[in-house]
Amino acid sequence: MRKFLVVLDDSKECLNAMRFAAMRAAKTGGGVQILSIIRPDDFNHWAGVGEIMREEARERIEVHFEVFAKWMRDKQGVNPELVIREGDPVPEIMAQIREDAEIGVLVLGAGTDNKGPGPLVTQLSRQSGSLPIPITIVPGDMSKERLEAIT
Repeated sequence: MRKFLVVLDDSKECLNAMRFAAMRAAKTGGGVQILSIIRPDDFNHWAGVGEIMREEARERIEVHFEVFAKWMRDKQGVNPELVIREGDPVPEIMAQIREDAEIGVLVLGAGTDNKGPGPLVTQLSRQSGSLPIPITIVPGDMSKERLEAIT
């Protein structure tokens, strides 16, 4: 089964990327894999404190994931899977793509402010020529109706 890989983070544009991935998966018989990345530099404390913070980060990710997963199951009939990795985002995204041969498309949301599309879109676009899969970049301010029309 072809999977749409989408990155779960705290950005507003993440919502449209999730919607797009779920709608495309539903219409094409594919799946959705949601990747969330915990940055290791967030835990440069004493070992015990760092471990507690890491566990709290995982719990926040799982709660956030469940919101998207419920919508995907209820509205799109897609049951997403969650993958949590630790490290820097771009290398971890690339590693996940290499490690899961079923991933067929990377879906990213583009930021809407004047700072540009966002760091992931910028960095991964530069590498797009050497990626083993295509990238779909979803505008962060695209309406739900427009997303439905194009998927």
